[in-house]
Formats: sequence, C-alpha cells, structure tokens
Amino acid sequence: MQQAKPIIVVKKKSGHGGHHGGAWKVAYADFVTALMSLFIVLWLMNTSQKVRQAVAGYFNDPQGKTTLTGTDQSGSNDSLPVTENNIPELKKRIEEAIRQMNDLKALQNQIQITITPEGLRIELLETKDGTFFDTGSAKLTPHGEELLRMLAEQLGGIPNRIAIEGHTDAQPYVTESGYGNWELSSDRANAARRLMQGAGLRQDQVSEVRGYADQKLRLPQNPMDPSNRRVSLIVQYLTAASPGEAAPTRPGEKPDTDGLRPTVIPVKEDNASQGSAGGIGGQAPAAGKGRRSIFSQLLGRLKKQ
Repeated sequence: MQQAKPIIVVKKKSGHGGHHGGAWKVAYADFVTALMSLFIVLWLMNTSQKVRQAVAGYFNDPQGKTTLTGTDQSGSNDSLPVTENNIPELKKRIEEAIRQMNDLKALQNQIQITITPEGLRIELLETKDGTFFDTGSAKLTPHGEELLRMLAEQLGGIPNRIAIEGHTDAQPYVTESGYGNWELSSDRANAARRLMQGAGLRQDQVSEVRGYADQKLRLPQNPMDPSNRRVSLIVQYLTAASPGEAAPTRPGEKPDTDGLRPTVIPVKEDNASQGSAGGIGGQAPAAGKGRRSIFSQLLGRLKKQ
C-alpha cells in the first residue's frame, strides 16, 4: 500500500511593515524653519532702515540695553517736537544713522549738520564729479536717494516742518532753452521733496521749497567751489504753542489758553468818561449817563472805521 505524501501548505504573512523612524519629522521641521527664515529675509529687504536696525540690534543684544533694539522704548519720543533744548539729540541721532550706512561712510565729509537759529540744517554738499545729483541735472544719484530716504524716515515722525533749499555755485549755467542756475537749484530742491514725501515725510510737513541759484554761496570767497552746489534741509523750530499749552505772552498780558497771542486794543477815555462836570448848559451829567462802557467805546470806534 502506497503511503500518501504529506500536503505542505505555505501561508504568506501579509500586513503593514515595521514602525518607521522619526527622522522625517526632523527633516520636515528643518524645511519649515528654512522656509520661515526665507520669508523673514524677504520681508526685511522691503522694510525701512529703522526697522532693520531695530531687528539687528535685538539679535545683537536681546536684553534691550542698546538704543536700537526692538525692546528699547527710547523711540517712543520720536514724535516729540524739536525745540532748542532737544535739537542736539536729533543731530546726534542722524549722525549715528549716517555712520551705520556702509555706502555713505566715505561721503561723511559731504554731509554737514549744524544747529542754526532757524533750526537743524542738514546740507548735502556736491563734489566736482557729482555726489548726490548728476552733474548739471536734477536727477538724484543712488547715494542721494539712499541718504534722502534715511532722512525722511528719521524726520517723518516729528511734528516739525521742514524747508528744502537748492543752491548752485557761481558758474553760469544756461542751456539753449534758457534753463539756468535758478531752475536747476529749484528743481533739485523739488526732486528732494518728492522723494522724501514718498519715503516717510508727511504731505503737509514740507513748509517751503526754495531755489537760490548762486545768491547764497557757502564759500563766498571761493564762488566756484563745488561745495557751493548743495541741497539743504532745515528742520524748523515750532513757533506756535503746543495743544493745551499757553502761548508766550508779553509783560502785562494774560496767557491765552487757545494758543493764540492776545490782541490788545488801547482805549482812551474821553471827558465824559472821566466824570468831569461840564455837561450841556454847564450842568453836571446825571450819574451813569456821563460814563460809557468799554463795550460802547469799542463799538463806536468800529463804526468810525
């Protein structure tokens, strides 16, 4: 009798593989971090110089001990008016901002900042090859645009108004169309105004734009010197009283709470108001009839005018 062969059944075990490791999570986290860093860099490239300085200052000193950190509160006074007492602080701040601009370090001698009775004067002095404007043109150079943008960011937060002046040297400059020194100085000042108003200055912050041609030379003893070609920004002192503050008064005047100087109208008393006895017919006037009130006197004077 033949023995039956055993039947061997092979069962294949199917199902999910073993547990994967967590390395993919680390790689994904690195990818997200790099993507976020890219977006931050792109954002910083389109922000103002002041914001970039604050971010850089924060990473250099996270505790906020410097004057340019994001946690520092010294910038909260940027909107305060510039007066004769605190204008040196604005001068120091602008000078520090210029020193931190790498592209303008070599041009520091071409930027003069002085305190004058009119306010803080910032002058952009030209060289013979042109520094802030193309020679004989009102077109700004990259250095001129960069500097004016920085100044607009620094000055746009204060309530003071700004005057912009354009100057040329004594070299006659006349084109065939009659375009000369007067037009060139005015156009350069106006070009500075347009750029600064688009970079941070308020639309009503510029009080005036002046073109002086060669009538106010910086170096009268050397009228052909290139530094006579310049654009000047004047941060003017505030002349009106601040809101809620009484305006200054002359001796004997009462302070005006509306911020306006009081108007004094002198009033002379006539004979009747002095109470003299000399009425019609030599009779003394009745009490209260010979004396006019101040209001009646003023009304009478207005009618005469």
